[in-house]
Amino acid sequence: MKPQEDDPSLLEVLGPGLVTGAADDDPSGIGTYSQVGAQFGYGMAWTMFFGFPLLAAIQAICARIGATTGRGIAQNLRHNYPLPLLQGAVLLLLLANVINLGADLGAMGAALALIVPGPVLAYTAAFGVLSVLLEVLLSYDRYARILKWTTLSLFAYVGVVFVVDVPLDQAIRGMLIPQFQFDKVHAMALVAVLGTTISPYLFFWQAGQEVEEQRRRHIKPLHVAPSQAGRELRRLSTDTLIGMGFSQVVALFIIIATAATLHANGVHDIESAAQAAEALRPIAGELTFALFAIGIIGTGLLAVPILAGSAAYALSEAFGWVEGLDRKPREAKAFYATIATATLGGVALNLLSIDPMRALYLAAVVNGLLAPPLMAVTMLIACNRKVMGPLAVRGWLAVAGWISTAAMTLVAGVFLFT
Repeated sequence: MKPQEDDPSLLEVLGPGLVTGAADDDPSGIGTYSQVGAQFGYGMAWTMFFGFPLLAAIQAICARIGATTGRGIAQNLRHNYPLPLLQGAVLLLLLANVINLGADLGAMGAALALIVPGPVLAYTAAFGVLSVLLEVLLSYDRYARILKWTTLSLFAYVGVVFVVDVPLDQAIRGMLIPQFQFDKVHAMALVAVLGTTISPYLFFWQAGQEVEEQRRRHIKPLHVAPSQAGRELRRLSTDTLIGMGFSQVVALFIIIATAATLHANGVHDIESAAQAAEALRPIAGELTFALFAIGIIGTGLLAVPILAGSAAYALSEAFGWVEGLDRKPREAKAFYATIATATLGGVALNLLSIDPMRALYLAAVVNGLLAPPLMAVTMLIACNRKVMGPLAVRGWLAVAGWISTAAMTLVAGVFLFT
């Protein structure tokens, strides 16, 4: 075997995991991390260190399901589990995704209005239509390669941390020592942070993308070609760790930047996109609103197709429809119709006139509440030898996956109790 096949370069390794990690810092994530930094200062920064192993474990497991079986999560449920379990999982995913789509699209509209004054609802609808057209008419791979560069604007939050006065003792204590009170405000913040970090749509998306990755590279599922397992499992593990690590580092800097700017100056509740953007003023100056808008719109255009796409994957797998972003619209009509319906459903939610920044936070809370049952379903598939064969998840990864599921269940329970 050729050396380059045994030792692929880092660029060859990076794929679905990196794109999923970049999409994890979507407008809902930016809004939630900003709200937590403004509200609690450095006090909730520890959630990034706590959340990273939980996120990395469950996403690695989702990737492994797709790579091993050659099927997404919903399709595995359809073939191996009772119909009500499949229906419940797909319903929960659709509910979470449409709410998240509405919040993300609304934030994109509000962000554009900061630099081009105009009707936010019209901008929101335009972004919804644009997202559908891009996903239907263009290869997601192609425009994701372009849009991912807009996410570099998120590194402005990294720059803010280095130019403002950050009390290192407070920041380090906030990162390393959990600070939490058992009340409604803290419980809601915790479920929102973990909900926007460990989001249900990421589970279905990453499994589906591993299947498409196999089609693109013309390789067989690992249960059919176990000789490839060692190399492929190392690839997806590295890809996932780097992608989720990128996501969590950016999120941590957003919290610290907003704590050092907004919270430090008495802004403890973000009520508008303009307020959220002020965290970037120390580094962007007069370009503050433009830089914030680029970040929100760029990450939104990257994440909205993933939100709608993961819903389409799940529904297509559940009903046996032809699916895949590599398919032409005429080949997968129901798949693309689901993408359009979910996206436009998200646009319609903005008719409720909820403040876009508040909607981002509430969407994160919904994700946090709906994630535990979907994580449990994912773990049932991953650990089932009938489904996964000899590559069923075992050992430390299985333990980490079940701990992640239990932790999310506990957090959701604490929130509901308080």
